[in-house]
Amino acid sequence: MNKLFNEVEEFLDELSDNLEDRELGSVEVIICPPSLYLELSSDIAADSKFHIGAQNVNDNASGAFTGEISAAMLHSMELEYCIIGHSERREYYSESDEMINAKLKRLHENEIIPIFCIGETLEQREKGITKNIILAQLNGGLKDIVINDNVVIAYEPIWAIGTGKTATSQQAQEIHALIRKWLEENYSKEIAENTSILYGGSMKPENVKELLDQPDIDGGLIGGAALDVSKFSSMIETAVEL
Repeated sequence: MNKLFNEVEEFLDELSDNLEDRELGSVEVIICPPSLYLELSSDIAADSKFHIGAQNVNDNASGAFTGEISAAMLHSMELEYCIIGHSERREYYSESDEMINAKLKRLHENEIIPIFCIGETLEQREKGITKNIILAQLNGGLKDIVINDNVVIAYEPIWAIGTGKTATSQQAQEIHALIRKWLEENYSKEIAENTSILYGGSMKPENVKELLDQPDIDGGLIGGAALDVSKFSSMIETAVEL
């Protein structure tokens, strides 16, 4: 919940300019602005090298849910992506794995790729149950879901976001490898290899290379560092160079 209307426009225009002459190769850049900026963002993205996604979606198809946004609404705007299960949604709005699974199904019904977030709290990590939490979220969120290049997974170690505690690249890689193994065991080796797994634990210019160098970290779900267009652009440049 950041930036005013004119600030969003300035940010996206500058980002578009920064990427205009840059060959991105296999790197894909996705911006997920607050919902009331989606139309503005989509208009700018139409002539730019980045894609637009939503930050959230309701788990119902339509109806009397004042203030909410349906997957069909997002589809009508030709959006390609939508974040679901973000740690803040889970914590502040008590979103369950069952609700997140329903949201994922709504997105697939409307041909939108979910960016499906999972992750453990500090208390859960200190109890030594990180792997159990991650596996439970995978099992719950992806229940009855067919994966075929239509899901992106983002690992958020909640304990490493804005707490002063830092997850090492090895700690991040360990969980990414766990997720990859789960995908292979529950789907196939091909799907495991082709599914993008992003890291969402305070990725920033100072650690982006070290993290992306890990074999199972395919990209970043970037929060605070992405609010500064110069920092975000430098992180994209690092990813392109790897």
